[in-house]
Amino acid sequence: MKNSKGAGRTAVGVVGLGIMGSAISANLVKAGFEVYGSDPLARARRKLAEAGGTACANATEVAREARFIVLSLPSEDALAAVCEELIASYAKRLVVAETSTLPEAAKRRAHDLLAENGITLLDCPLSGTGAQAVNRDLAVYASGDAAAIKAFAPVFEGFARARYDVGAFGNGIRMKLVANLLVAIHNVSTAEAVLLGARSGLDPAQVVKVVADGAGGSRMFQVRGPVMVDRSWDKATMKVSTWQKDMRLIHEALQASETPAPLFAASVPVYNAAMALGHGDADTAAVYSVLEQMVGGAPAKPRKRPRRSNADR
Repeated sequence: MKNSKGAGRTAVGVVGLGIMGSAISANLVKAGFEVYGSDPLARARRKLAEAGGTACANATEVAREARFIVLSLPSEDALAAVCEELIASYAKRLVVAETSTLPEAAKRRAHDLLAENGITLLDCPLSGTGAQAVNRDLAVYASGDAAAIKAFAPVFEGFARARYDVGAFGNGIRMKLVANLLVAIHNVSTAEAVLLGARSGLDPAQVVKVVADGAGGSRMFQVRGPVMVDRSWDKATMKVSTWQKDMRLIHEALQASETPAPLFAASVPVYNAAMALGHGDADTAAVYSVLEQMVGGAPAKPRKRPRRSNADR
């Protein structure tokens, strides 16, 4: 799709330039797309301009420039508002990939409303943290109209390493909640493992390096383990406060499907404690600090092993 600035380059829009949206837009610029973006925050729009994109006042302006649009939004209210802005553009044949973690019912309302106005909405949540998004290390769970997903494929390739077509509209968010259930558990289990290593007298950095390469490793161990070791959770790639929304959606899905989830249930109080301790704006790796508080504060000192007598040998 040609545009006035892009000299034949495909125009892509990104609405919502937070942690994920800003990384997505920057990677699309690097991939050679003409990127138009909007966000209520002026600093987010400036960041897009600095990355080589074009800042727009709202989604209406974005839709007038780009047929393919990525949504990365914080709430149901934001999605409803953006849908009205897209409709106000009077642009037909738009293909919109909704990548946010929002209730399926809200996405379906948006799908039906946009369809009435000639706009195709896809449900395409992303698997990966903000840090992974920066490195184009995301997986797309694409669901909805198959032809529209195929048309959107080059855009997905511009900001993600993999795309999985998971079927009918709504299957994307269902798949994302399955993945996020594991993320919730693996994040806390990573904190437990690193803290065990530290309190056993091991070098936490070496624990992460060695264990990540073995049977006990996971993507969360690889991604969040170093953050816990460096105590750099103040640089959030997924805020604890934002993650509370995801935890609620997982809980609702478990209840609706009558699925037992004792490990997920055990992780909930740890995230709640992170909020109570003032880590709302911190990365979810801050659960490590929560576990440290349970043993008297940070950093934890390794326990001394009792000396064995000759009789024990």
